[in-house]
Amino acid sequence: MSGANICRLVLATFCVVIVGCGVAPQPESIKTVAAFEVPLQSKVDREQFLSVLRAAAAVEGMHVDAEGDADLENDAKVSPNFKMTMKAAVWRGSNDEEAVASAMDQFDHLGQVWLMFSKGKDPATVARFREHVMHEVMLNWPNTLSLPIMPTGAIPLHGDLIRTSTGYIVNPSEAHKYSLAVTETRSH
Repeated sequence: MSGANICRLVLATFCVVIVGCGVAPQPESIKTVAAFEVPLQSKVDREQFLSVLRAAAAVEGMHVDAEGDADLENDAKVSPNFKMTMKAAVWRGSNDEEAVASAMDQFDHLGQVWLMFSKGKDPATVARFREHVMHEVMLNWPNTLSLPIMPTGAIPLHGDLIRTSTGYIVNPSEAHKYSLAVTETRSH
């Protein structure tokens, strides 16, 4: 993965994770429309998952960039908060014109990879890609759970979520952080 791609991936990661800051208007195409937590506890699971992403991406003329183990280990040396077992992005265009999906875990949910899909500039193509990926994900990792998407398109912090049998909801005591009424804390 090139330095420029890593920088884009890190920037995308921070944009998705930081939810406490003010909201600036964003293009509709980058809005998160679906998000899931996929249990990928082993290196074999992670490699199989990346193969699923790569195969579905190739069908739609997209590609996947993923950080290798050495890069992930180097990031973790900077700070324990940077520890991850996966950091990947799916791009449309040979020059990474558009990120359409990302997959990563973080120090507080290692092995529980968050897979997030954007609307995309070509929503029909991105939806086809998402449906293909999620069909394979659910076949291979049936314990995959949905994640709630906030009105801003962000995913809440892991510590602000409550796990249910079908997905996560925002803890009602944390709903104020996301400008939600208590009745809006359900997953999508």
